[in-house]
Parts: sequence; structure tokens; C-alpha cells
Amino acid sequence: MVEQQFLPAHVGIIMDGNGRWAKKRALPRKMGHKAGAEVFRKIALYANDRGLKYLTFYVFSTENWKRPEDEVHAIIRLLRNYLDEVDQYRDKNIRIRFLGDLSVFEPDIQKKMGEIREESAGNTGMTLNLAINYGGRDEIVHAARRLAEQVKAGRLAPEDITEQLVAENLYAGDEPDVDLIIRPSGEYRLSNFLIWQSAYAEYVFMDEVLWPDFTPAHLEAALTEYHKRDRRFGGI
Repeated sequence: MVEQQFLPAHVGIIMDGNGRWAKKRALPRKMGHKAGAEVFRKIALYANDRGLKYLTFYVFSTENWKRPEDEVHAIIRLLRNYLDEVDQYRDKNIRIRFLGDLSVFEPDIQKKMGEIREESAGNTGMTLNLAINYGGRDEIVHAARRLAEQVKAGRLAPEDITEQLVAENLYAGDEPDVDLIIRPSGEYRLSNFLIWQSAYAEYVFMDEVLWPDFTPAHLEAALTEYHKRDRRFGGI
């Protein structure tokens, strides 16, 4: 097991394979998402106990709206259930944030997410980010628009825009870049996830497991693999 001081500060997880997990069992795809939601809860709590500082889950992308209506509704129901059960994270001193364009959700969901974010803001344990209706390119556009507004208002000159300013105007601009991204299910792509923040991230792709079967042991294996990597950030 990797010692605390060698853990990545920020881990991103692409929760992939729910639909295939369900198909293998002749179940509706929404049952795979339900199973995946249970694993999400377990891994989040384990990561907090393990001492990770930042953990970002790719919950629902801007492209996922293209999926069958029944499947999308099932995912939204799971989100509502999660918001109702969030006390278990509050009791663990976890700070919770939601990344993405939240304006598309119904008012009660937006209100609940806002309350959870504010109520947990002072917690000093792990920061748990849920990327919902999230797209990496969309996030960069969001940051560019915020900067453009500042330029239009005369508070910022175009030549003063730096990488640091762009980063600060992302959804969670005060958080460190991602050190490690984990993707189970055998897919080898980023899928528009944290594309700015992952410029120098290490990637661990797992062929042998679909997300509903992901366990703390798989997380530990990814942390061990990360610890073996030589991170040079473009240097020698």
C-alpha cells in the first residue's frame, strides 16, 4: 500500500462500464447505473479514509443527454437519491462540489446542490467533486466567457490573460491539477474529462473491470501504478 506522503493530491475517475455490466447480466442499462452508484459511494468513502485530498468523479457528461430517455431519467433519479443521502459524507468531514452547467436541472435539484455545497464548504477533509452535465471543452468555454466579461467591463486587458487566470476561472479554479486519472472498462480515451486540468496527469486504464465491479483493491492498484511513474512535467 502506497504511503500517505506519496499519494496523488487529486484523482479523477471515469466511471465507465455500467451499461455493459448490466448487458452481461441481461439487465436493463439503468440497473448498471444503480450498481455503479453504490460503488461510487463506497469508493468515495474509502478514498476519504485513505487520505486523498481531491477526488473528481465523472458522473454525467454533456454528451450523455443523447442516451435513451429512460436511461437518462434513471440517472437523474439516482442523482436525486444521492442528494437526499449526502449526510453520510457531511459526517465524514467531506467538502462536496458540483462541476458543470447545473442550470439545465430542475430548480429543486439546483437548490439542493447549492445547499450541499454551502453546508460542506467549511469541511476540511477530502474535496469530492461530482462532474455533472460536464464537458472539458464546455468548461474552457465557460472560463473564456468569464474572462471576456472582465475584459468588456474594463477590469482586465487581453494581454494580461495567462494560463493561471484561465485555470482560476474554471469550475473549481482553486483546486490543484489532476495527478491521476483512472478509467476502468477497457476504454482508452479521456472522453472530454478535465482536459485542461489533466495536461500532465498520469493515466491508468483497466481492462479487467467494469465500474460496478470496481473495489478499493482496484483503487489501490492504480495508486501503486501511479507511484511507480516518473513524472517529469516536460523536463528531464
